[in-house]
Amino acid sequence: MTVREPAVKQIHLAALPHSRPRSSGETPVPGADNTTVWAGPRSKSQIEFASFEHLARTAERGLFDFLLLAEGLRLGEHKGRIHDLDVVGRPEPITVLNALAAVTERLGLAATVDATFNEPYELARRLATLDHLSGGRAAWNVVTSSGAFTGENFRRGGFLDRADRHTRAAEFVTAARELWDSWTPEGVTRPFAHRGRHFDIAGEFTVPRPPQGHPVVIRDGDSGEGRESAAASADVVFARHGTLEAGRAFYADVKGRLAAYGREPEDLKIMPGVTFVLGDTAAEAQERAAEIRWQQISPQHAIRALEQIWGVDLSDHDPDGPLPAFDPDPDPDPDPDLTQGGVKVADPRAIAEKWRALSHEKGLSIRQTVIEASGRQSFIGTPEAVAAEIEEFVRTDAADGFILVPHLVPGGLDEFVDRVVPLLQERGAYRTRYTGTTLRSHLGLVDPATEGLIP
Repeated sequence: MTVREPAVKQIHLAALPHSRPRSSGETPVPGADNTTVWAGPRSKSQIEFASFEHLARTAERGLFDFLLLAEGLRLGEHKGRIHDLDVVGRPEPITVLNALAAVTERLGLAATVDATFNEPYELARRLATLDHLSGGRAAWNVVTSSGAFTGENFRRGGFLDRADRHTRAAEFVTAARELWDSWTPEGVTRPFAHRGRHFDIAGEFTVPRPPQGHPVVIRDGDSGEGRESAAASADVVFARHGTLEAGRAFYADVKGRLAAYGREPEDLKIMPGVTFVLGDTAAEAQERAAEIRWQQISPQHAIRALEQIWGVDLSDHDPDGPLPAFDPDPDPDPDPDLTQGGVKVADPRAIAEKWRALSHEKGLSIRQTVIEASGRQSFIGTPEAVAAEIEEFVRTDAADGFILVPHLVPGGLDEFVDRVVPLLQERGAYRTRYTGTTLRSHLGLVDPATEGLIP
């Protein structure tokens, strides 16, 4: 009798160029797009189609599951001016992905679209159209917004409480799936009607059932409510990257919630967002990482990071000098003239104490402290070391894969595809070809029509 070795768990990879990272309660970051080094000589346009095409072709050459495009509904402001780390001129993602469908064959195409300031019928129609045009490769990264600042761009304004934005998003996903399901796989359309707290819609959906049944749904799962929403209705969780131990704990927690919704562990893929820096030696990689951090966080960005925590104007402080000697107000009244479109810091005094300890221990200035505390490189090392670390995370159930956020656009992904992907393939942990044509097939997800995955 032949005993077969257990199959190596396969790694899923995706790419997210020029993201809009949100700061956590631990390490606030000083900008709306602090990962990308726009001042670098190799950085190109963030709006020309050639940049998107290069990224998509590179990701497809690397056999990635999907390319995810971020969305920004309003530019962040600081002291009444557009913050210079935000991406001015970011195009609407679904429009770009429709164009990319024509120059790619297998790569999944994922759009970030806000569930607060859109409507189910229109968005379901646009996503179904992308799925048809791409032959079943569409995905929706569901995000929410509750801020009145962002809402000023829309008729309703900032009308939702924080808790309500999550209930609206959950109902939005349910309504969209009901619309997609109103056409049978055989092409027969049926009237739809959804009556809920946030939406009361009825009629007939104009687009036939998408090739995937439902476009893939991606959710952010960091918070407790986010984890529960992801377990209830998501196909992919886009989480923050942490240590191996933290990754395993997150993975076990979210996967453990699936049974309550009649779902299996393989029905949901956990893919943290990560960055990477490669070098021919470990020392070279660390040196490159330090240079990138220095470029990402300029003196003015460092001061802005402090102002997010202290909640007051600190423009009189020297970024090469010490941290403020006074403590932040533990329960500050936000200054509307200081920062708009930023993220509220949960415990400013705790973060200030942590940063002071770090500064004292290592003799760091304000800028050096911010760089040390908010550096975003996740995997740093030789290609061999990075490949081994990525495989360990996936093999030991700390993740199912990763969404890579390169620091250069559009060429920042090339080095990973050329140097790391072949090593993952040699380990037997990554595909050597696409075996399916749809994004669901890449991710190992079934057509919901056959499994009834709507919660």
